Amino acid sequence: MRHRHFLKLFSAGAIMLSVLAGPALANPVVVFDLKSGQILQHQDAFKRWYPASLSKLMTAYVTFRAIAAGEVQLDSPIKVTKHSAGEPPSKMGFKPGSVMRLDNALKMMLVKSANDIAMAVGENVGGSQAAFAERMNAEAARLGMNGTHFVNPNGLYSPDQYTTARDLSILVMAIRREFPQYAPWFSIEGLAVGKKAIPNYNLLIGRYPGADGMKTGFVCPSGFNMIGSATRNGRTLVAVVLGEKSAVSRAETAAKLLDEGFDAPAAAGPATVTTLAPYGDLISPNDMHDEVCKKKTKAEQSEAPPAAAKNEPKSPYREKLDHVPTLVAVGLGGATGPAPKAILDEGTQEYADVPIPTWRPDKPVPAGTGPKVVGAAAQGDQPVKVAN
Repeated sequence: MRHRHFLKLFSAGAIMLSVLAGPALANPVVVFDLKSGQILQHQDAFKRWYPASLSKLMTAYVTFRAIAAGEVQLDSPIKVTKHSAGEPPSKMGFKPGSVMRLDNALKMMLVKSANDIAMAVGENVGGSQAAFAERMNAEAARLGMNGTHFVNPNGLYSPDQYTTARDLSILVMAIRREFPQYAPWFSIEGLAVGKKAIPNYNLLIGRYPGADGMKTGFVCPSGFNMIGSATRNGRTLVAVVLGEKSAVSRAETAAKLLDEGFDAPAAAGPATVTTLAPYGDLISPNDMHDEVCKKKTKAEQSEAPPAAAKNEPKSPYREKLDHVPTLVAVGLGGATGPAPKAILDEGTQEYADVPIPTWRPDKPVPAGTGPKVVGAAAQGDQPVKVAN
């Protein structure tokens, strides 16, 4: 594939942009090298956008920092509050009072993109939703994410929760550089919860060669967002894609951008994620609600890819995995560590590692037809093979 490189001079701010050739993209994108931070391609990188579940990356980052500071441990209890249990889907559906290990909670949040679990993590680690949001904003300011503001840990729509493709790039670099020990969590192919297999909404995982992360997000005003990373020959590239029209198109766009990045020589360009100067409209938020969700079915308003219509072209990102997926067993119980420091300081919740009924899938699996799962849910780090 031939690529031509060109420099484009923006009159506003006289900013030189290094961009890979290709068809014009409709919405914000950033493609960068994780090691150097070198930007390979970008468009509308500072455009304000609703992050949706990409917010959960900051929730994870704040929690990783709390673990490193000794405020909480991987086996600490995360208790589902009445408030967190009431969050709308995507969710796990555990009842209020249910308790799980923090590491299991984080995996459910990152793979299933569970809004109830993200809120529970925020409330437990921060003491309350508001207190955790303050920590999210403090970390964003410290990292230099100047176009970002949070009000909740799960990314459910709020006009006051917004970010930019450039800011998300900074967050990805911070997570991957500061906490490499958690990198495998972002490439989990799916979760096993009892007899239920839950696939990762990141359709690059298990399908795109070298894919190893990171997160997807969707609410109607944001469209379909995605951060996809892949590593080939020791080189890791990250594509931030905002505002796509479907779960499949965001995966296809991210894959194309990564392809272009890997095909291009690893040459130094004029800007990195941290040195790219602001340009364009920095204030006006987008709103794709009517474009993405108006007159669309519920199946089309989902992170899960709907079945292809007869007239739609085939896509590898709509097909099932071509191999038996590796699932990680997660569930309730096993939380033998100390309660989060924020909860101990507040003294507002009591914890007990008592048996709690396992989450039941919406559609029960008939006996003998479910996947064969090996490993206990409380041992959240155990990868297991299951049959399709």
